Amino acid sequence: MSQQAAAQPKSVLRGHRTQVHATTFIRQNQRLASGDADGFVVLWDLTIMRPRAVWRAHTAAILGISGWGDDKLITEGRDNRLIVWKITPADEEKLSTDLPLDESAPERPQPWILNILEINTMNFCSFAQCSPRPDTDLSISDELLVSVPNTLLTEAVDIFHLPSQNRQSTVHLGSKTEKKGMVMALTLLWRHESLFLLAGYENGLAFVARRRHGGAWDILYKYQAHSQPILSLDFGPDKEYFITSGADAIIAKHPIPHANATTPLFPVSKATETLKIGLNNKAPEGLREQPTNANSSLLSAGLAATPTPTAETPPRGLPKKVTEVETSPLKIADTKHSGQQGLQIRSDGRIFATAGWDSKIRVYSAKTMAELAVLKWHDVGCYAAAFAVLDAGQKDASEDSKDSPQKSALQRPTKSIDDPYTMRRKDTTVTTTTRPGELSVKERRVKMAKKAHWLAAGSKDGKISLWDIY
Repeated sequence: MSQQAAAQPKSVLRGHRTQVHATTFIRQNQRLASGDADGFVVLWDLTIMRPRAVWRAHTAAILGISGWGDDKLITEGRDNRLIVWKITPADEEKLSTDLPLDESAPERPQPWILNILEINTMNFCSFAQCSPRPDTDLSISDELLVSVPNTLLTEAVDIFHLPSQNRQSTVHLGSKTEKKGMVMALTLLWRHESLFLLAGYENGLAFVARRRHGGAWDILYKYQAHSQPILSLDFGPDKEYFITSGADAIIAKHPIPHANATTPLFPVSKATETLKIGLNNKAPEGLREQPTNANSSLLSAGLAATPTPTAETPPRGLPKKVTEVETSPLKIADTKHSGQQGLQIRSDGRIFATAGWDSKIRVYSAKTMAELAVLKWHDVGCYAAAFAVLDAGQKDASEDSKDSPQKSALQRPTKSIDDPYTMRRKDTTVTTTTRPGELSVKERRVKMAKKAHWLAAGSKDGKISLWDIY
């Protein structure tokens, strides 16, 4: 029986002089932004596989990079700075395309800086971001929430508002005596009109916390699946779960619990129930409250006609509700491969990928946690992995092969372009005539960039491999 050839990257982007620490797709997958250990950012045009903008964003290694709409890019560096850059397609024309490998290049101009936030980057923890309101699309929002490790307490988390740069919360997870170490990975999200914080720690603990209306935070979930530091985490598109990976060989799937909003805010004691029943019995018969069903508590029935107190201001004599903390993960898998980071779940929620210190990119099923593919091209460790965002049409099409994702991946053509940047730029000067209704060469390339199921992997060798898979 013939053995099928190993998958190869569709393209390899060369240009960074040092290891690539972060990658992200922006502008409907037409651009890939990458950051390296020297603080350089390269904005790659994926329609032609060449750089559109290169600048040194930080004086130290880049820890995180993310898009904000179509005209802003956020970078975080080890120089204790988080910077928001304004970069539009028109701005790209004014910037350098000299890659970091070219040490003889003149000083590269920077894009316009919108905000600089002084933060703590001693943790090697990348920032997280989300909209400041649950009903606002981040791609069109002019405001942003970012979470970063606290400046003084490495186990605490600060949440800032941009562009005001005001600190809205400082979150302390767990008790003061608990030895968690530094916070290593963060995520912010809205769910059921509530702001949630997911955090992974140096000792392997994972937390889920929810902000109450008064600003206090409740811990809803806590579990230590890892014996070594958590390096990355990401949540599923349905916001029901999140997955962690770390310096050990464990990959863990955790729930994102949400307390029912109709649950009584305070624990009901037998004495309190008796008191409320007595008060109800003294009321005129026509004003007495009756339980609506067998499952309704007598206390809630007795209080139905009265204002409900908030968790921040309980009535005198009644204790505050103690939120029950869940401690059961959904699934734990021992992959036998230690050192996996850059974990990202694809936008359709079917698969996730990790970047391995052993130089391999691994693709897993988000449902079963089973390993689906091992992508091997780099010779040294990988640090970053990123999926292109699939649109609705792509998600529907991908469902056709959900029963056999590995088969569809292996049957996909895997022609490799060894080094597209060193090829001549013939495509920029060729003029062709197209028939009415037919797409031009440029339009076809843009369409291909938007529709491709890209998986980008950044490595210690300074190269980025692009895979079109699943």
